Amino acid sequence: MSVKIRLKRMGSKKRPFYRVVVADSRSPRDGRFIEQVGTYNPVTEPAQVTLKEESILNWLNNGAQPSDTVKTLLSNAGIMKQYHEAKYTKK
Repeated sequence: MSVKIRLKRMGSKKRPFYRVVVADSRSPRDGRFIEQVGTYNPVTEPAQVTLKEESILNWLNNGAQPSDTVKTLLSNAGIMKQYHEAKYTKK
């Protein structure tokens, strides 16, 4: 089972709102997910992002792969830097 951290689209037409979820890669975009780890609202200025850092780091350490957009959000929040530092300082 390949696990991905990706966006689940919510909201109404022309007013997108996304949940950052951990899901099996075979699940549909808006389908079943394992855990919700954050939200992303691109409509507000500036875009509003809330993330559960500990949970995301735990999933990344267990092998979950973030999508391209989620990777950008995590990088902007500094979570990817924490992940890489933790991963490469252990060895």
